[in-house]
Amino acid sequence: MPEKTDVYYSDYLRLDAVLNAQNPESDKKGVEAHDEMLFIITHQAYELWFKQIIYELDSITDLMEAPEVKDNSPAMQTVVHRTERIITILRLLVDQINVMETMTSLDFLDFRDLLRPASGFQSVQWKALEARLGLRFEDRHGKGYYTSQLREEDVSSVKDTEQRPSLLELLNLWLERMPYLDFLDDRADRSDPGGHPFWQDYKKAYSESLLRIEQSNTVLFDALLFGKNENPDRRLSSAACRAALFIVLYRGYPLLQMPYRLMNGLLEIDELMATWRTRHMNMVHRMIGARVGTGNSTGRAYLKAALDKHYVFSELAELNGLLVARKSLPELPESLARMLGFSGFEGFLEKK
Repeated sequence: MPEKTDVYYSDYLRLDAVLNAQNPESDKKGVEAHDEMLFIITHQAYELWFKQIIYELDSITDLMEAPEVKDNSPAMQTVVHRTERIITILRLLVDQINVMETMTSLDFLDFRDLLRPASGFQSVQWKALEARLGLRFEDRHGKGYYTSQLREEDVSSVKDTEQRPSLLELLNLWLERMPYLDFLDDRADRSDPGGHPFWQDYKKAYSESLLRIEQSNTVLFDALLFGKNENPDRRLSSAACRAALFIVLYRGYPLLQMPYRLMNGLLEIDELMATWRTRHMNMVHRMIGARVGTGNSTGRAYLKAALDKHYVFSELAELNGLLVARKSLPELPESLARMLGFSGFEGFLEKK
């Protein structure tokens, strides 16, 4: 057994390296620029939090890659817990912009030109974070610029990350395995989900809830849930969409609480990342106006276009347009209701 040695605080945290990792360019050039230290520390803190988010994402995707992820299993509880941790970190990252905004435009100009061509666009971890969630290269804004500012080894790192199964892809596979239809009834051909009495009843309730100007939504209903004239670029299959919608509709049942919290958490991650991009975009506009970024991007214009395009879980959000009020929900068979309420749930879980 190895001899136990005392652990010292600064040694454990490697504070010698961390606290000496700030080397302002203004100091090297003999330029007075007090706020460059704030700029460096803020961005270093961002990168540390990006590392933690990727660490959590890797653990989540490892769990989701299992052949079975039961709805209320310890594994699913861990997935939800770590997803909610990512949400808390993202809230912190949004708030951290408040610290950056204590720097004025003139404060930034004291050292801005010394940074070229370094830019936040060179953050390999941010690109990896987006890819691990499910943002594909072909869906990115400014694909030509995306890796043009990176060193060769960083380009390779990003491309390797993009080849790994993303959380969105694993979510789709997990939702497709949901066996709720096996517990509804046997009055319809399983090869035609749209002909199932449950979905016929639900579509009728949905159609009756629409305003006259919304009647075309039934086309979207058929496309998303039953693949009719489906967009081939969609990331969630019609089977996954049916399962996701079913979870949202009947989330009041205990067995569906964890799956619902996971999907709701992914929507919150999308929202917080969009909020972060918005705050960043507005800060850039406030700081440099119409000038180009230090990496020679179009600055605010580039950030605005990326904001509009880089939602990862928008297909989940789209399903919320297919909801009906609780009072209009089709009643579930008693056997399924009991299983979803943990009464005799073991048989249900064995199907998962």
